[in-house]
Amino acid sequence: MIPRYLFEPLQNRIGSGKAIVLTGPRQVGKTTLIEKVLQSAEYLLLDGDDPATRALLRFPTTERLRTILGKYENVFIDEAQRIEGIGLTMKIITDRFKNVNLFVSGSSSFDLSQEINEPLTGRKWEFRLYPISWEEFEHHYGFLNAEQQLENRLLFGFYPDVLNHPGDEVIVLKNLVNSYLYQDILAMGGIRRPEVLDKLVQALALQIGSEVNYSELAQIVNVDKNTVSRYIDLLEKGFIIFKLGSFSRNLRNEIKTSKKIYFFDNGIRNMVIGNFNPLSLRSDKGALWENFLISERIKQLEYKESLARSYFWRSSQQQEVDYVEYKAGQLTGYEFKWLARKGLKLPRTFTETYQAASHIIDRENFRQFVVM
Repeated sequence: MIPRYLFEPLQNRIGSGKAIVLTGPRQVGKTTLIEKVLQSAEYLLLDGDDPATRALLRFPTTERLRTILGKYENVFIDEAQRIEGIGLTMKIITDRFKNVNLFVSGSSSFDLSQEINEPLTGRKWEFRLYPISWEEFEHHYGFLNAEQQLENRLLFGFYPDVLNHPGDEVIVLKNLVNSYLYQDILAMGGIRRPEVLDKLVQALALQIGSEVNYSELAQIVNVDKNTVSRYIDLLEKGFIIFKLGSFSRNLRNEIKTSKKIYFFDNGIRNMVIGNFNPLSLRSDKGALWENFLISERIKQLEYKESLARSYFWRSSQQQEVDYVEYKAGQLTGYEFKWLARKGLKLPRTFTETYQAASHIIDRENFRQFVVM
């Protein structure tokens, strides 16, 4: 097992009297991580994928829960989003069983967030686990080995099962996309036309690094704009994609409502479009590089509990900054190039207007951006 950054934060919350909630995509190691945290303790595992467990935990009483939990001081509810009324169940456990350390995992943020936010106000610690981060990868494999595998990571991504089966990455990713990618979205979103969802994901995969237009996407997949918006929202809640909004404060010619969409994992993106050609043969190398850097930065901001906010910037004169970060009153702009030419700078309109710091991130210095 590749050691995960969240191991210590999770371990440090044991005994806090609050539920420890871990969400994230399927197959990124949530169950493995919680079991690792609990490896030296006895614990009760309640599997939300098991129909009997779902029936057992559906709107239980305090006394019924007392019978289920028995003498266990550690309880792990896995795939909790599958259990109806799980928020009330968790509230009863945290309120009535003060000696119990409750761990909960969920592979989507659909019903789980809605179920637990109100009943568990002030009663939970919530964390999100992503595919392996570059920092975790480098710590496990070593600096030199990680550097040598950079191109492979841009192509095949960081899902644990992908890393554990070198040489079979395409087969693993194909199975991952076919078996798990849309599972929660189809189940929780009530989608009646999965083929439309598949076309939309392909269209988004071909547009990473570019501003997306919902009306154009609607024409591509032959549905209305509202359906596109709803499906994109579901894909985001299913941890497949994330949106980056445009930064704007006071310039009239800035683009104020645009969004870019990125994938949390390059391997998933490349599987969706069916292209694993080497970088030297690809026309989308820049987009892959940008998706990798921004997704890694998002992981870092989340894991390190940063208050920074993420954007991109573009003016109506086509001036653009790939990634903008706002933190503690300071704005910083980043330009991404696989191999940056000497003298490359961010637009003066941006840096001078906002007194912004600027960085050019390329193959030679990317660690400073993806390891905080």
